[in-house]
Amino acid sequence: MKDDNFLRENNARHLWHPMGHPGALQENPPTIFTGAEGVYLHDIDGHKVVDAVGGLWCVNLGYTNDALKATIAERVHTLPYCSNFGGSTNDAAIEASFAVREFFAEDGMARVFFTSGGSDAVDTALRLARQYHRLRGEPGRTKFLSLKKGYHGTHWGGASVNGNNRFRINYEPLLPGCHHLPAPYTYRNPFNETDPEKLADGIVAAMADEIAFHGAGSIAAFIMEPILGAGGVLVPHDSLMPRLRDMCADHGILFIADEVICGFGRTGAWTGSRKFGVKPDMMTVAKGITSAYFPVGGCLVSDEVAEVFETSGADGAIFTGYTYSAHPVGAAAVVTCLSETLRLETKSNAGPRGAQLYEGALKLAEKYDCVGDVRGGVGLMCGIELVKDRATKEPMDMDTMNRVHRATYEAGTNVRLGANNILMSPPLVISETEVQTILDSLDAGLAVV
Repeated sequence: MKDDNFLRENNARHLWHPMGHPGALQENPPTIFTGAEGVYLHDIDGHKVVDAVGGLWCVNLGYTNDALKATIAERVHTLPYCSNFGGSTNDAAIEASFAVREFFAEDGMARVFFTSGGSDAVDTALRLARQYHRLRGEPGRTKFLSLKKGYHGTHWGGASVNGNNRFRINYEPLLPGCHHLPAPYTYRNPFNETDPEKLADGIVAAMADEIAFHGAGSIAAFIMEPILGAGGVLVPHDSLMPRLRDMCADHGILFIADEVICGFGRTGAWTGSRKFGVKPDMMTVAKGITSAYFPVGGCLVSDEVAEVFETSGADGAIFTGYTYSAHPVGAAAVVTCLSETLRLETKSNAGPRGAQLYEGALKLAEKYDCVGDVRGGVGLMCGIELVKDRATKEPMDMDTMNRVHRATYEAGTNVRLGANNILMSPPLVISETEVQTILDSLDAGLAVV
């Protein structure tokens, strides 16, 4: 490993980072992390901070799960790679598919197609949705519906159904036939509606209007996150997801639940779909499936969808895939991670620790006028939206947001900025004391405004 001076001198010089301007990062190099344990990160300058982001909504089990590390190390030595194309597979892939099937049985999922991450999983789901309708004799079903503010990765298909223009505008035109409904965003929405239930009524009506306008026979699928994460931790009314799911079923439209963030206990239930009492046709998963110790994702399908593929002729063959699909090291990590997730009962910790974080953030809103809205209260995820003026809801400028971020970091916590939002999704194994550290650090950070 190179020394610290080498690392500082070459930081952002040769590496382009996701979600950042390469020139700006050269002027203000990113923080260099060199180690981690539990829920803490260590940087090159000797700071130790609570990781309130959980990596990127993904390090559910924290940074020192010994069982998971041991599994990965052992598997690298026994079978570091095996193709799963065509006529070969590996023992870990078979075990992992069974473990996933068991974990998601209550959600009605029957098969898994492994990918390298969440973006891959979403693109796979969109492709399979179109193929499903072709197999059923409805090739005209090619369009997709989704929610504004929803996040579904950055591949071409995922970016097309994404509902945030930051991930779209520089790459348009994207996939044609993708249409967006209003988000369950009570703080800002076209209806000026602050009541979550009435806002849900408006979104359901908007979906009915879109289906009538395009014709149900042209729509392949609707995709949504049960709770919209990167869009600002937008928690819908309990009735929204079930009503949208029923409308899809009534019109032959596949319902895809994007569980990349919400799955594996983040919402206080094992899946966001289960939280809201919905059985989707398809699911996308990643992140918590290995606690981010190895890049793995998956597209899951129900028995009904699987049957259409498995009983079709030659056209039922799946001609999409990835070099690292069902990678033996990743598959072994999946088996151990699901076992550890269940053993640690992470969903049970997500509820009380999420409530503590949310209630603490509400108290900060009482103290600081720059806090326009606080969102969360369902599982362990929280969003704090900062504004220049509460009356006008003018978003806080990024220079000030960056100052808040840095002050929060210096006080002992790493948070994530999403425009004028502070986004938090700590490891699901976090303690009460560590959540209090997050709140104390936020207090110090907001004090700079």
